Amino acid sequence: MHLSLRQLSTFREVMRSGSISQAARALGRTQPAVSTMIQTLEDQLGFALFVRAQSKLTPTPEAQFFLEECEDILKRVERTERTLQRVSSLQAGKLQIACHPAASSVFLPKLMTRFLDGRDNLDVSLIMRSSDVIEDLIASQQFDVGFAESPEPRASIHQTDYNLECVCVLPSDDPLASSEVVTPNDLDGRAMAVLFEDHRTAVQTEAAFRAANCHFNKRLELRTFLPGFEFVAAGLCVMVCDMITAYSHLLSTPEGSRLAIRRFRPRISNKVSILTPGYATHSQVSRAFILELKSAVERMQTEFDDVLNRV
Repeated sequence: MHLSLRQLSTFREVMRSGSISQAARALGRTQPAVSTMIQTLEDQLGFALFVRAQSKLTPTPEAQFFLEECEDILKRVERTERTLQRVSSLQAGKLQIACHPAASSVFLPKLMTRFLDGRDNLDVSLIMRSSDVIEDLIASQQFDVGFAESPEPRASIHQTDYNLECVCVLPSDDPLASSEVVTPNDLDGRAMAVLFEDHRTAVQTEAAFRAANCHFNKRLELRTFLPGFEFVAAGLCVMVCDMITAYSHLLSTPEGSRLAIRRFRPRISNKVSILTPGYATHSQVSRAFILELKSAVERMQTEFDDVLNRV
């Protein structure tokens, strides 16, 4: 026995309307077509669904039982169709994101707030982890999207790389705030906040000072640049900071109370990547989020250039 959803919905409509002709009108089909489908359904089931007398249909007890089963099946199908429609329109589904600390405080939450607007049935899991942990989570397909410092290429990860520049963060009343560009010579011997010694930005910054024969005064060693803004504001130090953390400061701080952010030369590179599993098929919602994330990174670079060029 191979019953079709069309047979079930036709039978349900006949039961609801009480006649073949009314069911045909409601379904937008001809009366003979509906009659044939009901007859075929009875033949498949092996019992009569209606007693036909004087052009009237009277449901049999078996038809009443069968209607209950049809209602359950069709309601489940209709509910599934609505769910899949929401998935297709990116309003439902599940998205798992892993993010490194620099982007987790402001940059990514602001992006996700925009992305989730109007998507009430979309479930999101967001965790903050170090970049090396995110690399493994994506390679093992435990998360859909990762945003982290760029790893070495590997087949199990697809990555879109961005080479972002680091900037110098100063107190707003610092004499160097009037400069367009800050160099190691300008910061010779100044107290600085830097990341832990084997971080790429710390290594590059110290190498730039050494190449300029300048004293690299590492006063504060941090795990992330975020707390460094408090230290800079208090006049305890300056720092050469990644663009994402500096951009987050601009987004979250009123313009009058912002610190001075200036270009630093020689260029200190901070490479970040959008990571996705290399051997997995992306869901529609993850593809949509990746496009939004790419746009957000590109928009950040453009807006940051505008800020630095206004000095």
